[in-house]
Amino acid sequence: MIQAKNIHKFYDKLEVLKGVDLHIKKGEIVSIVGASGAGKTTLLQILGTLDKPEINSESSLTINGKNILKLQNVETDNSKEEKTFKIISWTGAVYIIILTVYLLFFRTKIFDDTLRLVVIGVLFSPIISMLVYYNRYFKRKSKQDKVLSDFRNLNLGFIFQFHQLLPEFTALENVCIPAFMANKPKAETEKEAKKILEYLGLSHRINHKPNELSGGEQQRVAVARALINKPDVIFADEPSGNLDTHSAENLHQLFFQLRDEFGQTFVIVTHNEELANMADRKLVMIDGQISN
Repeated sequence: MIQAKNIHKFYDKLEVLKGVDLHIKKGEIVSIVGASGAGKTTLLQILGTLDKPEINSESSLTINGKNILKLQNVETDNSKEEKTFKIISWTGAVYIIILTVYLLFFRTKIFDDTLRLVVIGVLFSPIISMLVYYNRYFKRKSKQDKVLSDFRNLNLGFIFQFHQLLPEFTALENVCIPAFMANKPKAETEKEAKKILEYLGLSHRINHKPNELSGGEQQRVAVARALINKPDVIFADEPSGNLDTHSAENLHQLFFQLRDEFGQTFVIVTHNEELANMADRKLVMIDGQISN
């Protein structure tokens, strides 16, 4: 399901991930624990395609058979297209300088008309080329970003410590948002959302807005939102960190019920020892690496 090899991440000169390797099977519930600053959330964001790693020839990340690094095009900064774009841009800048110098210092009556035509022609050629290339390059990037976004929306679900529900929408509307982003029909989406909310014990709260729900109810709505597109993997970052003990225990049990019911894979970053120990496997991160 998830295979990562030699994953590195730097923030400026600080190396947060130092060559992480992991393999998570389909239907597994895996917890990731470790001290603050060990790299847990950074790893989760990279596995969830929300952030990009640094790469070398040995780096790889696949989810459900999909090459994520290729989708992210993390090598863009060194790509042939990027270099070409920079060359064209600098060429245009150089010709602008040449034109400025000419206009200020070297205009003559004899060669004025001829030089003007030559310089203008020389100037506008790289500018036109630059604009054409700019349009093509960023259209390609936009298309590539959409492919990655579509993959994320349809295959991955996310649950965060703070539910991040939109306050102006009802519980039902919040749950439907990822499906609407995937252009799924409204009637079909709302039917599925109501089914999930009923499964989570929230059928009587579907028309309530987040500020009318308890903390545990808000987090269950966030779980429903993560499930609406039937993703293969659900990533959770401190999902019970903002809940009272009773609500946290209910949420923990819910993850296992969902795995048994729907077969999803769960990757959970947590400081909660009870939840961590309930998982099928517990991975311990120390100083940017997974401890064996």
